[in-house]
Amino acid sequence: MNRTSAGPGGAEQLGLEGMPRRLYTCTPTRLSTWLDCPRRYRMSYLDRPPPQKGPAWAHNSLGASVHTALASWWRLPSGQRTVAAAGDLLERGWIDLGYADEAQSLSYRDRARRMVEEYVGRLDPAAEPLGVERTVATRTERIAVSGRVDRLDERPSADGGTELVVVDYKTGRHLLTVDDARTSLPLALYALAAERVMRHPCRRVELHHLPTGTVLAWEHTAQTLARQLGRAEDIAAECASADEQHRSGLEKAEADRVFPPRPGSWCGWCDYQQHCPEGRAAAEPRKPWDGLEPLPTG
Repeated sequence: MNRTSAGPGGAEQLGLEGMPRRLYTCTPTRLSTWLDCPRRYRMSYLDRPPPQKGPAWAHNSLGASVHTALASWWRLPSGQRTVAAAGDLLERGWIDLGYADEAQSLSYRDRARRMVEEYVGRLDPAAEPLGVERTVATRTERIAVSGRVDRLDERPSADGGTELVVVDYKTGRHLLTVDDARTSLPLALYALAAERVMRHPCRRVELHHLPTGTVLAWEHTAQTLARQLGRAEDIAAECASADEQHRSGLEKAEADRVFPPRPGSWCGWCDYQQHCPEGRAAAEPRKPWDGLEPLPTG
């Protein structure tokens, strides 16, 4: 007899003849890495010891510094959540890895401070979030997925009640669109997981692009979230199969078949480009600070 639990959140899933079915445990980042490049997925999650990464990226350091400052700001007592406090937190937690030199690092620290201060200047410091850097998780009969949400808000809903809103901070140089929020697999999974953890509706997801001060929002429906969840389960099934083959031991030719590279211009940004002949042929390696938005001149 083939029995399964009734739905997400079940404590146990049973397969053929009552045998427990293994859930594929993952994060949205793990699934996205598989979609981007199976070879990078293998190097990131399966190879032991893992290949040595390239140098730190300055744009990642900037992003991490901003995220940490905003999380720390929300953890202050509401009366201490001032614009200046946000800037001070940014400076105290500044990560200077990946920059060309100290002068460049200090210049971008000043820019990041202005970015954070302008952002919190538009916030209500008394509007307490439900969660900051909060881990949420959910499971189905096939996967157990968890991730960390930058911010989880509770806001009034159209029906007079309240709803949860997933907020994701973005600090990259590229302009975003509503489609980025609509199609984001991580945001959809965060919304599903937040609804399960908090037992409260969560349909709205938002990308807050700090460099431009824009908010890109999307209202999911139960149907669109279900489609994204099905997509995640399909990706996870591919990952699980590849993981199992990796555990069984693969010759190089087989490894390249199971974990093929997906070379392109983006390979210049890969942490593992030095270990990938196809990636080295596809793009020149980027300098660690190339991802930074140019500073204004004059």
